[in-house]
Amino acid sequence: MTNEILGIAASSGIAIAKAFRLENPELTVEKTAVTDTNAEAERFEQALAQSKSELEVIKEHARKELGEDKAEIFAAHLLVLSDPELINPIKDKITSEQVNAEFALNEVATMFVHMFESMDNEYMKERAADIRDVTKRVLAHLLGVTIANPSMISEEVVIIAEDLTPSDTAQLNRKYVKGFTTDIGGRTSHSAIMARSMEIPAVVGTKTVTADIKNGALVIVDGLDGKVIVNPTEDIVKAYEDKKAAYEAQKAEWAKLVNEKTVSADNYHVELAANIGTPEDVKGVLENGGEGVGLYRTEFLYMGRDTLPTEEEQFTAYKTVLERMEGKPVVVRTLDIGGDKELPYLDLPKEMNPFLGFRAIRLCLEMQDMFRTQLRALLRASVHGNLKIMFPMIATLDEFRQAKAILMEEKEKLQAEGVAVSDNIEVGMMVEIPSSAVMADLFAKEVDFFSIGTNDLIQYTLAADRMNERVSYLYQPYNPAILRLIKNVIDAAHKEGKWAGMCGEMAGDEIAIPILLGLGLDEFSMSATSILKARSQIRHLSKVEIEKYVDQVLSMPTTEEVVAFVKQTFHIG
Repeated sequence: MTNEILGIAASSGIAIAKAFRLENPELTVEKTAVTDTNAEAERFEQALAQSKSELEVIKEHARKELGEDKAEIFAAHLLVLSDPELINPIKDKITSEQVNAEFALNEVATMFVHMFESMDNEYMKERAADIRDVTKRVLAHLLGVTIANPSMISEEVVIIAEDLTPSDTAQLNRKYVKGFTTDIGGRTSHSAIMARSMEIPAVVGTKTVTADIKNGALVIVDGLDGKVIVNPTEDIVKAYEDKKAAYEAQKAEWAKLVNEKTVSADNYHVELAANIGTPEDVKGVLENGGEGVGLYRTEFLYMGRDTLPTEEEQFTAYKTVLERMEGKPVVVRTLDIGGDKELPYLDLPKEMNPFLGFRAIRLCLEMQDMFRTQLRALLRASVHGNLKIMFPMIATLDEFRQAKAILMEEKEKLQAEGVAVSDNIEVGMMVEIPSSAVMADLFAKEVDFFSIGTNDLIQYTLAADRMNERVSYLYQPYNPAILRLIKNVIDAAHKEGKWAGMCGEMAGDEIAIPILLGLGLDEFSMSATSILKARSQIRHLSKVEIEKYVDQVLSMPTTEEVVAFVKQTFHIG
């Protein structure tokens, strides 16, 4: 009997294939007494070594297939297996309590997992998933049990799983794995992000697929509408084959726009740029027709390692991106650590509310040696392309002035040393704090550009942690309060002859795009894979026509009314 299961559309596309249940064996742990604790500790060390060796292979595979930033996930996993705060208590437990390694590992790992899961912080919750993933691997070696290996799949399948760990997802062979669906997870989970990079259709957070789908059953994964159809009839299969063909044809049409400029139906030009994390991501930007890089997240240079990156390492990365973009603008965000991103080697104090704490520009203005190293690397790289520098998390004019003054000091030092530095570097800021959006008219007199970071602007304006499921209903990109702040920023920039961009998720959103075009946004920066779809949409929109509706949209009292109006007026969905 046909069964339809609803979930979250995590990666676009349609997959039709037999179900392959990815089930790991039960890792049952029993407590046993040991007399030779040294031998037991050595057995634990061997299991650690085997696990590290496997993770190195997975990391290299991820680097080749998915890019450097996805491989960093496994660099972080390797760090977990080298972390004395995890490893030493396990060894101590083996020795002091004279228990088997499996029991000691399970006890300590479970304690850490529960501790991290209880924290109201998405970064920490992800650390719990990382610890569970890597310790499961070590435990399997201790028990002599083989963990399921997705890379061994050799026929076309749809993966069915409770969840896919990062190491599971990284091993998927795109030739055979046509899609996947899971009980848990969301659009921002590791597996969902990887699926989009690999362009594998995925539906996550279904709650019931492992209970409802038997091995070998025919399954359709609809990553466009977030549906999973089990045992479809011939008519349903035919309908979805047509839907898949239509989507592939649509992608082929979008691909024709790869070398086109982004112009509206009434010939108004905007810039479609991409958000990147590493130099390897530039390939995707160019393949998808990106007109620039609107956000280079430099924190990936600092993550998954034991020490700060050197000036030379940073210079090489920035130079590579600038050269590969061949004169197209590259907006580099200075280090944005804190909130949901931590660097263990900085040993920063734990905070009750890290999103409102010591992070981003606040951290850089206090830890100036680190900040100056990054700025010197950027300035040296500036002669190799079209560099623009922006400072994150600016709340006050004084913060921007301080950051820019440090940048200018380092520029003068380099020039005094005879080092070439470009004289055409634009210096701007992210607008992600309501105070800077409200005061945009004053900031606009001193910055060269604004880039609106909507992910944080929304959560700060509506006082709703975007990672907290209980208040997720308040994460409202189309809330009139947000739209009014965005208008204020764009208008302030234009009044001073400056440009305004957006680098939050909202920039690539098909409902937001008509509103943002009507508000006069100059640059839309998004995931590289969203660019061609956005370009196609903009080509069918008239800016002049949309402008007639802007005041009407801004005066609507609720998000729901804004969405309904935009969908109806611009024929979306």
